[in-house]
Amino acid sequence: MKVDVKDVSGKTVGSLELDEAVWGADVNEHLLWEAVRWQRAKRRSGTASTRTVADVRGTGKKPYRQKGTGNARQGSMRAHQMVGGGRAFGPKPRDYGYTLPRKVKKGALRSALSLRVGEHKLVVLDKLELSGKTKDVARTLGALGADSALIVDSAENQNLARGTRNLTRAKWIAPEGLNVYDVLDHETLIVTSASVAAIQEALRPKTKEKASAQKEGA
Repeated sequence: MKVDVKDVSGKTVGSLELDEAVWGADVNEHLLWEAVRWQRAKRRSGTASTRTVADVRGTGKKPYRQKGTGNARQGSMRAHQMVGGGRAFGPKPRDYGYTLPRKVKKGALRSALSLRVGEHKLVVLDKLELSGKTKDVARTLGALGADSALIVDSAENQNLARGTRNLTRAKWIAPEGLNVYDVLDHETLIVTSASVAAIQEALRPKTKEKASAQKEGA
């Protein structure tokens, strides 16, 4: 699979061969859903907390005697059935995160990348050497026709990271931090040619030959 390589002005300066196993995989919507659900669960703060009977302030004295009043028996004004009482089985701080298999995460990311390729929303740049000013990044995105973009480049490119920080519809991320949620959250995926190689190395499925070679080497 060949794609055009452009410069920051949007001019085509070459071409690049993409790995079909990474950028041309079948789009599995269920894997995308699993990955997004997992990422959103990890981001939940889990700080919701309610007061139980033990936490509510108030007297522990019985509101009235046990028998003879004609009313239901009551043991405390702090009980959950009383106005102002504690809540029974209410939420307490907890961690909503869980473990997602590595194969599922990689498969979902391959699906997300392939989805952007199929939509013609992948832009490959030869390099991104900018001054670090927000207006330069915005000008580059305008030249590329990317209103909402996820920019993937090396973590060493701090000028790009600093220039993208104040843009509400654009985000910079290093190749090792690429994830399904951010890919789907932005309409266009902009990747440098160096980052393409890093992504392919991380997401390329292991063949049976490689697996057997690793076993023999071990």
